[in-house]
Amino acid sequence: MQIQVNTSNGITNKDALERWADTEIKQHLSRFVDDVTRVEVHLSDENHDKTGGADKCCVMEARLAHLQPLAVKQHAATLDEAFRGAADKLKRLLDSTLGRLHNHRDRGSIRTDPSFIAE
Repeated sequence: MQIQVNTSNGITNKDALERWADTEIKQHLSRFVDDVTRVEVHLSDENHDKTGGADKCCVMEARLAHLQPLAVKQHAATLDEAFRGAADKLKRLLDSTLGRLHNHRDRGSIRTDPSFIAE
């Protein structure tokens, strides 16, 4: 799984932030390593010149093998809160999306399962 971190002009310490984000994403999404090919993280400070409320934003996009990409967005007061919120949202979205997909594949067919055939 590749991790790509993009930051806007208002974000400092990009190298340290990339290393931290890489470690956090790999820990959060480790069980999806077979399904997710790449995760793109976009961090921004929407009001970097002004002080204010939830002006930090994190958008995460997971690229899946043979499926459309999944994306989530989280606004918060700090980059850490925005990042962790987006990571939690992405984990839940991957759980539900891939869970439905795998459950659908594991189901028996009424045409081939002998327990469905009436005697």
